[in-house]
Amino acid sequence: MCPMFDHILVPLDGSSLAECVLPHVVAIARALGARVTLLQVLERPKSNQGSTQFVDPLSWYMGAAEARTYLDGLSTRLREAGLQVECSFLQGQAAGRIIEFAQNHAVDLIVLSSHGRSGLSGWNVSSIVLKIILRSYLSVMIVRAYQPQPHDLTGLRYRRLLVPLDCSQRAECVLSLATGLARFYEAELLVVHVVNRPQMPRWAPLTSEESELVHKIVECNRLEATRYLKQLQPRLDVSVRTHLAISDHAAETLHDLVEQADVDLVVLSAHGYSGGAKWPYGSMVVNFIGYGATPLLIVQDLSPEEVERTRAEISARERKGH
Repeated sequence: MCPMFDHILVPLDGSSLAECVLPHVVAIARALGARVTLLQVLERPKSNQGSTQFVDPLSWYMGAAEARTYLDGLSTRLREAGLQVECSFLQGQAAGRIIEFAQNHAVDLIVLSSHGRSGLSGWNVSSIVLKIILRSYLSVMIVRAYQPQPHDLTGLRYRRLLVPLDCSQRAECVLSLATGLARFYEAELLVVHVVNRPQMPRWAPLTSEESELVHKIVECNRLEATRYLKQLQPRLDVSVRTHLAISDHAAETLHDLVEQADVDLVVLSAHGYSGGAKWPYGSMVVNFIGYGATPLLIVQDLSPEEVERTRAEISARERKGH
């Protein structure tokens, strides 16, 4: 599945950290002609034991009014930037209500700040954001709140996008989006393929025959990747630079390249050639979610119906049904 991004959802919590997504929202929505929905979920405070505390009705009403005023102010700024914007306000648990809204309102992309009102931490994303990423089964964009952000809503211009590909048609679902952004901003598309050296765990060093076998496999894969990148380049009507690397650790190589090439945005398919439908993301995407420091746009190639539900999710639904 290669989705078009017509509807972008932007969850906010009233914090300046969460607002770091706004320049990216403007940049993406302008390039794709997408409409935007700003969403805030007002949660009831919980006690140390986890139960919901009693909230004075007047205080609750005032908090809700402040949230609506906050969203109205942001929507005005975004409309002045030329975007089509709507606002929505919900009550309940943030992650669950955001996921529910996205699945019920034909949302194509959720743009998330890595951190919000709870503040920055040593974790690369907050717990609420991680829940949304893992359970929405939609394309998501993560903006790192701990990185410097442009102050001007309309000042962001992508200059270099990194697109890792593994020679599979499945991974290519990112190409229409990536080329669209690159074309709109006249940015360079850095298409990367990493040839992994095969692992041959041994108690002793490899024999000469085993080392030769490794070399033959690597060379075979290198030649195939070279042919793939060569035939891919003419298909992309933007400025493209290809990069082929051989490595023992593909993720580490890609992270290093992101930093060395001064990449503005990493665009990844949720799965590659080895991915199934058991999990919403492949191992490379999970690595970039947990350890990347650059804005990350993940294109989900599976529909929500195709992703297998976890045992925890199935159990929770069964309990809720009773």
